[in-house]
Amino acid sequence: MPGTTPEPPARASWENGWAPDTSRTPGTRRLWLAGALAVATIVACVTSIALMDNDPDDPSQSSGGPSASASASGPGLISYAGPSVTKGTTTPAGKGGSPSEKAGTSAASDPHESAAGGSGTAKSPAAQTSSPGHAKPTATYRSVRSVNYPDRYWHVSGDLVKLDPIASAAARRAATFTVVKGLADASCYSFATADGTYLRHRDFVLRSERDDGSALFEQDATFCPRTSSYPGAVMLESVNFPGRYLRHQNFQLKLDPYQQSDLYRADSAFRLVSGIA
Repeated sequence: MPGTTPEPPARASWENGWAPDTSRTPGTRRLWLAGALAVATIVACVTSIALMDNDPDDPSQSSGGPSASASASGPGLISYAGPSVTKGTTTPAGKGGSPSEKAGTSAASDPHESAAGGSGTAKSPAAQTSSPGHAKPTATYRSVRSVNYPDRYWHVSGDLVKLDPIASAAARRAATFTVVKGLADASCYSFATADGTYLRHRDFVLRSERDDGSALFEQDATFCPRTSSYPGAVMLESVNFPGRYLRHQNFQLKLDPYQQSDLYRADSAFRLVSGIA
């Protein structure tokens, strides 16, 4: 007979009166708890956003600016940025301005200064009118001096325009012109005399005649400044005969096609200086 009594075998769990629930899938209790926690978190966040949107003291609502996302996040695990407020926006400056604001600006300096100053190269009309609303040349008293004969000026003699030295007061008056906006192109120039006539080309010769009101006269009396190879000087191109420029030949002003020669470039270069009358 053995000295010890063997212990009875351990009882199985179901023998203790507990039995597993076989009516549900294992682990569903944890899923229900996680789902309940997620729903509670979402409800808390939605409630917080609704309260902030209805807050009358929100500075973003009163100022019309965008709301700050840093202060819009409520308690909980997820932060939400409040919607931007678009009320109270205004038209950006510079857009939709009145026509008077665009057209009311005037040139700060004389448009002929680059040609008369003797330094720097005069700008072409294309460069002067590159932006909308650019101020057109205003009426200015000018005399036109030759580059290669600096002691000679455009001078009305009879009904022709010649390149003459100026000595008398009458000659100074006949060598001073009112430079105005081009009759056919406001970005170019027309030259009016003290007698009320205009300089125009006819048969390619520059002369002084009264405006007859015709479109041909306006075109013949309009010249566009182009860049010259001489500093401070311009070349004057006909508006109705592109490629032809005013030049002096035998001291007579005429309209000639452009030539690739130093003589032509010198004969067609002029400086618009202050009126000598």
